Amino acid sequence: MIHQYKLGGYNIVLDICSGSVHAVDEVAYDIIGMFENCPREDIVATLTDKYSDRDDITPNDIEECYDQVLALKESGKLFAPDTFRPMAGQLKAKTSGVIKALCIHIAHTCNLNCSYCFASQGKYHGDRAMMSFEVGKRALDFLVENSGTRRNLEVDFFGGEPLMNFDVVKQMVAYARSIEKEKGKNFRFTLTTNGMLIDDDVIDFANKEMSNVVLSLDGRKEIHDRYRVDYAGNGSWDRIVPKFQKLVESRQGKNYYMRGTFTHANPDFLKDIEKMLELGFDELSMEPVVSAPGDPEELTAEDMPIVMEQYEKLAELMLRRDKEGKPFTFYHYMIDLTGGPCIYKRISGCGSGTEYMAVTPWGDLYPCHQFVGEEKFRLGDIYQGVTNADTQSEFAKCNVYAREECHDCWAKLYCSGGCAANAYHSTGSITGVYKYGCELFRKRMECAIMVAIARAFGDNK
Repeated sequence: MIHQYKLGGYNIVLDICSGSVHAVDEVAYDIIGMFENCPREDIVATLTDKYSDRDDITPNDIEECYDQVLALKESGKLFAPDTFRPMAGQLKAKTSGVIKALCIHIAHTCNLNCSYCFASQGKYHGDRAMMSFEVGKRALDFLVENSGTRRNLEVDFFGGEPLMNFDVVKQMVAYARSIEKEKGKNFRFTLTTNGMLIDDDVIDFANKEMSNVVLSLDGRKEIHDRYRVDYAGNGSWDRIVPKFQKLVESRQGKNYYMRGTFTHANPDFLKDIEKMLELGFDELSMEPVVSAPGDPEELTAEDMPIVMEQYEKLAELMLRRDKEGKPFTFYHYMIDLTGGPCIYKRISGCGSGTEYMAVTPWGDLYPCHQFVGEEKFRLGDIYQGVTNADTQSEFAKCNVYAREECHDCWAKLYCSGGCAANAYHSTGSITGVYKYGCELFRKRMECAIMVAIARAFGDNK
């Protein structure tokens, strides 16, 4: 399977199953597009006629280019067969019973009242609650006990708002550090916060213990304050931006992400990215909202072309700022064309429900944070382990080849089948397909690959 597109002045050809990425001239682009459906002589004749007014392209050039395309095919870099389908289930089975990461719901409550919050303002369809140190300690022990021979373990402090239970966060980190050497493990901690409670103590602790900090900011003040309000209805932008700037400066501009959400109110989200850059932030992410049908925040069909254009303009902005010596990172455009994720990751995705789980304040286990509060997805708890084997088995089978709609999609080995939670909330099945999200993902990948090519080749198109 191949995918061809033109963007940023490049003719780009992706060979999906080999992972090869080709930036080619017009003749090669045309030959590749016809290669599987037309005999050599027809291709040469058609392109000779097409380029008859070009002195720099002769029939011999076309013949030579055809031979080069044929050589790429024979070397497995074009039109490579899909050899991954038989191993999809086998790869995931190899990690069965091994957990590498937990999302710790340290606080099921929040000091903001964001209307688009998937977590019901931190309550997750239930009661407000704080995790005790005893539950947190047991969660860490559970992770160690079920991590097999894995040395590196991931723990995300999540909410609600984690800083509303900051003392327990500190206690849990101290406990984890105390057992690392004995257990032969290395904990990597992440904190996600809305910023309202950031102070010098939080900054010092985060800089010492948090490998990454995710900061919630929706960009422009008028956009941010439209949804991210306190319980009195007041916007939070003015209160959090100076705190974010201080934290980021103290981390020397590294190991953080400024994470925003764009909705029907701002499909022109590039303006929000530009505002974050203006504020001094250059590790950025803007995520499309996933909301219930009919919600006022829901992205609509009319928003789609605007968003697609924004992704292209974002790519142009990144390359322009590269030339100006002011580069920035956009999470969804991070792609390594020389290596990238292993085939296990490309097929199986995030590992929700198997390698990765969320823990509630009272110790219940769910496949990930976006399923918390939906009782049928409760897997068990940190005391007895996984007891809902049927549901876990569904997630274990969740890979890109389990989704019929993905079979003929060129992006399948880039998205790994997409997010199970988004699929469930849009279709009612974890192996369904969130089609709106698919369209956005494919566009992001086209732009990300173009940026990577442009950075590799400079201005030489």
